[in-house]
Amino acid sequence: MEFRNEYRNKLCTAEEAVKVVKSGDWIDVAVSLGFPTLLDAALAKRKEELTDVKVRGYLVLQPIQMVEHDPERKHFIYNSWHCSAYERKLCDRGLCNYIPMIYRNVAEYYRRYLTVNVAMMAVPPMDEHGYFNFSINNATARATMDVADVIILEVNENLPRVYGGHEEMIHISEVDFVVEGPHEPLLTLSTPPATETDQIIAKYIVNAMVDGSTIQLGIGGMPNAVGKMIAESDLKNLGMHTELMVDAYLDMHKNGKLTNQKKNINKRKGTFGFALGSQELYDWACENPGLVTYPIDYINAPETICQLDNFISINNCIAVDLYGQICSESTGTRHISGTGGQLDFLTGAFLSKGGKAFICMTSSFIDKEGNTKSRFYPTFSRGDIITNPRSQGFYLVTEYGMVNLAGRSTWEKAEMLISIAHPNHREQLIKAAEKQKIWIKSNKR
Repeated sequence: MEFRNEYRNKLCTAEEAVKVVKSGDWIDVAVSLGFPTLLDAALAKRKEELTDVKVRGYLVLQPIQMVEHDPERKHFIYNSWHCSAYERKLCDRGLCNYIPMIYRNVAEYYRRYLTVNVAMMAVPPMDEHGYFNFSINNATARATMDVADVIILEVNENLPRVYGGHEEMIHISEVDFVVEGPHEPLLTLSTPPATETDQIIAKYIVNAMVDGSTIQLGIGGMPNAVGKMIAESDLKNLGMHTELMVDAYLDMHKNGKLTNQKKNINKRKGTFGFALGSQELYDWACENPGLVTYPIDYINAPETICQLDNFISINNCIAVDLYGQICSESTGTRHISGTGGQLDFLTGAFLSKGGKAFICMTSSFIDKEGNTKSRFYPTFSRGDIITNPRSQGFYLVTEYGMVNLAGRSTWEKAEMLISIAHPNHREQLIKAAEKQKIWIKSNKR
C-alpha cells in the first residue's frame, strides 16, 4: 500500500533524524518506556554542535545520554514532569529540574502554552494500516505530537501493542522521520517485598473497601503492597481505572478479583494511562481486549472518575503537618518525585458515590544516622512542597490507624493526626499543637 512507500521514504538512521534539532530547541522524549534510546544516543553525539537544547521527559528509568555526556549543562537542559529514582539522582546532581503540574492538565499545557520543536518517542512497529501504537506509554503522547513541529518515531520491536479508547496512536502520514534499530529487552520495575508495617497499613484500607470497588494505585512500594493484599483478600468483582498500571493489578487478575464487571463506564475493561512493572505485565497488556489505554486527561479527570461508584484511590506521601497539609514530592527543598495524579484522584474519589481516597505512610523513618524521625511535623517550614492542601485531605493511614480529616477543624485534625503518629513522638507533637493553639484534649497527655 501507499503508506508502506511513505514509511520507506521516511526511514533513516538515528544520526540522520536528529540533524533536525537546532540550538535553542525544545525537545520532548516521552514517558518511561517510550523513551527513545537510539535517538538519545545520537543526539548526545552532537553535543559540541548544540547549545541550550531544552529536553522534557519523565519517569525515565535508564541513563539519559544527553545528560550524562553534558554534566555542565552547556548543551542540554533536562526537565522532568515526574521523577523516577534515576531522575531524582539527577536532581541531586543539579542535572534535572522538575516541572510543577497537575497531571490531568499536562495535555492542555502542551496544547495551550508549550513549544515542542521536536517530539521523539519509541513505539511498536507500524501496523498494516499505517498506524503506530503508543503501547503502554500513552499518557500525554498525543498532545505532545499535536503541537510538535517535527515528529520522530523510534521503532522498538519489544514494545507491546495495546488497545486504546482514544488518542492511542499516530499515522505514518503525520510523522517526519522513522528510525529502526536493535533494542535491549524492556526495562522492568520491581518493588521490594511488603514489610510488616506495609501489611498493617494495607489491612486498614482493605477493611474499608467493598465488593465492586474500582481501584487506583499510585507509584511506590506502599500502594503496590496494598494492591497485593487486595489480590489476596476476600473482595471480588473489582475494577481498574488508574494512571499507572502495575503488577498488583495482574495479581488481582490471576486471583480472579479483577473483573471490571461493576464499573459504571468502560465496563469489563481495565483502563490505564501507562504501565511499569514486570515483563509479564507488559505481555498481559499486549493486544488484550480487557485492558484499554487512554490519555491522562481522560483517566485522571475528576469528571471521569466521579462516574465510577465506590472508587478507591490509594497513594502514599512523605510527610504531613498538624494542619493536614500533605507533602508527597520533596524533603525540604530536595526534590523526590512530583505531584503526578495524586490531587486528581483525591478530587475524583471524593466525587464518586461511595468513593474513598487514602493517603498512606509509615509513621516514622530511620535517617542516615540511624535516628528514628517522625513523618508528622508541627508545620512545614523547611521548603517542603505541599502536594495536597489541608482542604483536600481525606483518609490518612499509618500503622497506628486510619483517620478521615474531611470537614474537621484545626484542633480536630491535630488530634486525629497525633493519634496515628508513632507513640514516641506524640508528646512532642502535642506540645507543638498547644503552642500553635490547635490543641484541646490536653488530658491525652
